[in-house]
Amino acid sequence: MTTFALDTNVVSYLLKNDERLFRIFDAETDNGNTFVIPPVAYYEIKRGLLAVKALNQLKLFDALCRRLYIGSMATAEWDAAAKIYADLRQQGKPVEDADIFIAAFCLVGGYTLITCNAKHFTRIQGLKVTSW
Repeated sequence: MTTFALDTNVVSYLLKNDERLFRIFDAETDNGNTFVIPPVAYYEIKRGLLAVKALNQLKLFDALCRRLYIGSMATAEWDAAAKIYADLRQQGKPVEDADIFIAAFCLVGGYTLITCNAKHFTRIQGLKVTSW
């Protein structure tokens, strides 16, 4: 059984009712796999919907969140994020903080990240990524 963490872009596509993603999501759930929303992805989606007052999308997001687990980050995740940042900076290969936080959340939790843009995460060693 696998626990998948949903990147912000995947959640966004689900809110747009992307039928292909919902079919994959439902098939994975039927196979006994579970899903979690990283807290940073939750924040990114929620802030965007609130900023544009997308009330219908907020309702859909809240309904999706009731089906899924919303993760949290503690010291281990923040320490992992700091190490990822330092390693990438020393290599001259920066990644945006939000992506680092999501990656650290996945690494510490042992989650496989589901994203629609794996390129954002290819520089982070040890991260299990699959693209939908």
